Amino acid sequence: MNSNPNRTECRLLIVGAGPAGLTAAIYAARAGLKPVVLAGAAPGGQATESPEIENYPGVGRTDGYTLAARMLSSATEFGAEIVYETALKISLAEKTVKTESSEYVFRELILATGAAHRHLGIDGEDKFTGRGISYCATCDGGFYRGKNVAVVGGGDSALTEALYLSNIAESVTLIHRRDAYRASPVLVDRIKAQPKIRRLTGVITALGGNEKLQSVEVATIPSGIENLAVDALFVAIGGAPNTELVRGQLQLDEDGYIVTDALMRTDRDSVYAVGDVRNTPLRQIVTACADGAVAASQIVV
Repeated sequence: MNSNPNRTECRLLIVGAGPAGLTAAIYAARAGLKPVVLAGAAPGGQATESPEIENYPGVGRTDGYTLAARMLSSATEFGAEIVYETALKISLAEKTVKTESSEYVFRELILATGAAHRHLGIDGEDKFTGRGISYCATCDGGFYRGKNVAVVGGGDSALTEALYLSNIAESVTLIHRRDAYRASPVLVDRIKAQPKIRRLTGVITALGGNEKLQSVEVATIPSGIENLAVDALFVAIGGAPNTELVRGQLQLDEDGYIVTDALMRTDRDSVYAVGDVRNTPLRQIVTACADGAVAASQIVV
């Protein structure tokens, strides 16, 4: 018997309660694994930041908070234990995870800690997020069909988003602080060959609008200030995976994402990674859910 009231032993511990973690919890609970989910104070992950979602199969148009709440409800209905605490320390060698008030000892661990979008860090960004500012063209581009949009960034993600939006929007302005891109040459060639994409060298200095984003001010090189009338700005300046607690304990790629195989296995036995925290070619709610289902299915009762 466990003599420490603040020490809990569990077969499966899931750290994170976004779509990946909650789906893993649903599949694991249905399989009788009795998973414990460290959900933090506000479960749902980045999905809750999306005011409209229309590409999650079979659900129709909804908002991220509602979708995440349904996932949370399903997980609890099937018997997953949701703990509203945040992991503060993870020891994979000792198979423990500590929170502010407890310590959890696990046999299997699923890491679903997600990633954070890098922000521009200028006034108005928070105000217009979800109201013209987006961090995912695949998620939100459909809302701006036939509109004038801009993309900021110079890497593969930014150029890929600009190309994607050129098939939807009336016009796309690609803003980058340098005239040379960090993206792969094939993407640069495609950008240059796409007449709907205007390339602008400069730095965004201000955002304009009332309830929604209406304009972007750019300090251009070399001409000076230019005000762009846009309906949306897609920020693609990179992401930051939430891997601080396992850095040095798991294999990470050059961008800091956890390396997994197709079965979501990491380089350490009994440890899996799912969703935005792992090295995946697409970061969407539907792919995060698939990751969670795959990982949970690898754990045998």
